[in-house]
Amino acid sequence: MGLLTVTDNLLDLLRYDPQEPMLFNSALFLFLYTGVMVVYGTLREKGFARILFLTLFSYYFYYKSSGFYFLLLLLLSVSDFLIGRRIARTEGKGGKRAWLMLSLALDLGLLVYFKYTNFLFQTFADLFRKPFDPFDIILPVGISFFTFQSISYVIDIYRGKIEPLRNWFDYNFYLSFFPQLVAGPIVRARDFLPQIRQKPVVTREMFGRAVYLIAAGLFKKAVISDYISVNFVDRIFDNPGLYSGVENLMGVYGYALQIYCDFSGYSDMAIGIALLLGFHFSINFDSPYKSATITEFWRRWHISLSSWLKDYLYISMGGNRKGRKRTYANLMATMTLGGLWHGASLRFILWGVVHGASLAVHKFFLERFPRLTRKTGSEMKPWRRALGVLLTFNLVCACWVFFRADGMDRALEVFRRIFTAFHPEVFGEMIAGYKPVFALIALGYLAHFLPARWEDYWCGVLTRTHFVGKAALLVFVIWIVVQVKSSDIVPFIYFQF
Repeated sequence: MGLLTVTDNLLDLLRYDPQEPMLFNSALFLFLYTGVMVVYGTLREKGFARILFLTLFSYYFYYKSSGFYFLLLLLLSVSDFLIGRRIARTEGKGGKRAWLMLSLALDLGLLVYFKYTNFLFQTFADLFRKPFDPFDIILPVGISFFTFQSISYVIDIYRGKIEPLRNWFDYNFYLSFFPQLVAGPIVRARDFLPQIRQKPVVTREMFGRAVYLIAAGLFKKAVISDYISVNFVDRIFDNPGLYSGVENLMGVYGYALQIYCDFSGYSDMAIGIALLLGFHFSINFDSPYKSATITEFWRRWHISLSSWLKDYLYISMGGNRKGRKRTYANLMATMTLGGLWHGASLRFILWGVVHGASLAVHKFFLERFPRLTRKTGSEMKPWRRALGVLLTFNLVCACWVFFRADGMDRALEVFRRIFTAFHPEVFGEMIAGYKPVFALIALGYLAHFLPARWEDYWCGVLTRTHFVGKAALLVFVIWIVVQVKSSDIVPFIYFQF
């Protein structure tokens, strides 16, 4: 009976549980990933077996995140693999375009159904003042990420930038590779495909950087982001009317750090985990709150998405090749659709509209006042850069309000409290009441604004450290995570996209 109980508990642990998706910072993932690394090490010389093994684990990883929706991933891998080959074989631009449109219809059709069906029906119901009961549609985790990844593969074949793969297993591996599967970064086919058949090599520098990224990402996500979320930010945004304006403002600044640590922490872990497997991903975040302009911010924030929107949406609409007005319109359209990509809600659309308008305004000033705006980065005078960082950061934070609030009414309530009931006299009392929270906020922002060379220095130190030292660092970070861990599971914010 005892053995049966243990077996049942083990099977329950390995089955999909919507309340406990497998996360990088979970004990189950750590245990399974250790086993994967052991098996993977024995398959380094066996190309197909290695690819098949990682693909199967990737599908299991996605099953633990979204259940049997892994079949959607399988469907997408088959359809776009076949369509990509048909595009390459078809003569004439019209025929190629027809196959491309079919791929987009299939990929975007899946995305629209799962993400926007209820939103569209609710919009029409409100327009015609009709009742509407939302359909019971569960959003598969990460569908926006692997859909965009597959779209980029087909478009690159259509544009002649890459050749279609001949082996479906390679494409399936590219699309399902578990480190970036559910929350990015969005990996380009032309960057990843050449690595698939290469014998994986993990140098000492790669290993050291991987450990650094995993430890840093785990600390950012499971310590800073989760702690300030559960113990401060969520309380403010759940009931902004119960708090003063200064507390709401600190809640906004706290959320700006929370979402950065949450998403960049996940990206760091994804990049580090991939490095240990011998695969290289491009950087996804580059200290975005150091940006002195909104344009610079979007070159530093979620780089894989912003570059994807630029290459496959903005440029496809004409980019800046068709005059100033069209350029501004393209920026607005790109960012509005980028906002809609994040969520089927008016507040996400508004978030995108404000960012699009800000990018258009900045581009307008670049063109009209080149002497004042042509210098960027280190070329700017320190006082101008400091002022630019301050203004850009607060603009981004203001937009985060719409991103985080549960609805427009609550978002407007946050602004209302900030501008009409600020009460700065409660600041000291607030700090005293949330000492651990504000200590972590201060630590997070301090680390963010440190020079990049500091990170390179400590990464180098860790690279030169003995294996035992690296293991001790990871154990120490895990111990800290356990000490501050909330009883509730705090999923990655971008899982919902």
